[in-house]
Amino acid sequence: MASEEIRNVSEGYPMKGGDGPDSYAKNSTYQRKAMESVKELVTKGIAEKLDIDLLLPSNSFHIADLGCSVGPNTFSSVENILEAVQLKFQSQGLMNHRIPEFQVFFNDHTPNDFNLLFKSLPSNRQYYAVGVPGSFYDRLFPSASIHLFHSSFALQWLSKVPKDVEDKNSPAWNKGRIHYLGSTDEVVRAYKAQYSENMESFLRARAEELVYGGLMVLIIPGHPQGTPLSPTVAYLTLQVIEACLIDMVRKGVISEEKLDSFNIPMYSICPQELEALVEQNGSFSIETLETIPHVLADDAVFNAKQLAAHGRAVLEGLIKQQFGNEITDELFDLYGKKMEEELSIFKQRKRTNFLVVLKRKAK
Repeated sequence: MASEEIRNVSEGYPMKGGDGPDSYAKNSTYQRKAMESVKELVTKGIAEKLDIDLLLPSNSFHIADLGCSVGPNTFSSVENILEAVQLKFQSQGLMNHRIPEFQVFFNDHTPNDFNLLFKSLPSNRQYYAVGVPGSFYDRLFPSASIHLFHSSFALQWLSKVPKDVEDKNSPAWNKGRIHYLGSTDEVVRAYKAQYSENMESFLRARAEELVYGGLMVLIIPGHPQGTPLSPTVAYLTLQVIEACLIDMVRKGVISEEKLDSFNIPMYSICPQELEALVEQNGSFSIETLETIPHVLADDAVFNAKQLAAHGRAVLEGLIKQQFGNEITDELFDLYGKKMEEELSIFKQRKRTNFLVVLKRKAK
């Protein structure tokens, strides 16, 4: 049974479910391209760093995808990892001796559209599929039961909005803003403290669940050390959403009080912050930490309409939770128009992602 002392109060921010035109399943092209771009690096990391000898006592190989959302991206990631593990066994001359059975655990918050996820499972999959609802900032699995963890574009989400940014009496009250980007130092520190607390919980839980010699493969959006956030795609995206909400306050569509109490629980980490948190935890070695810069392609995938659809797929749940269903269409219509105005600037902005491979140290 999971230890209660590490249980956190964690809110769920699921991507838009279903398979409609505004769904995450239909609007996660960028995430898929980023995952495809690191396939060779992931395969290399598994080939060089996974300790097969430590895993041999088990007849099955357990993979967990944390923050899986809905397909098809999670299925592609799992397939790539499964192929890499099979190649590792083959390189050790073990495939003919004993082919392990694979079990894959798909994890996300309970509001995630697990129905769609399991309806979409590939019919030719070579693994047993299991759904695991819950926050990855808590324990999810028995001790030493997972051989490889994977997570892509999930660890930027905080478990909750930092409480000080919602407190009118706090120096970190984030009045009129929806994020720490461009806000005061007090707000930035509140977000950073919440992220550090969350990552400490994440690493502590995974250290209990991962076998010695097992790996964690993570793709985390962030920014380089010493680089301001203003040139990034995330900064511009949130600026545009914030501007739309301010316009709607001026029109009387939403109240100023509602805007003042709305903050997006995302944090953009730099490699040095991650290194410090891993070192502080002490249970993992950093085997790979690669910066993967991306510039949005000038193609149909990244026209203003598609960019707006991508933003809606990610943020609609948060918007509805705070402002209700009534404003959603109007907000994202306005968002699409503003994206059209900013498109030339948007395409020049960089996205920076990090590929991180952590290895569980033996005692």
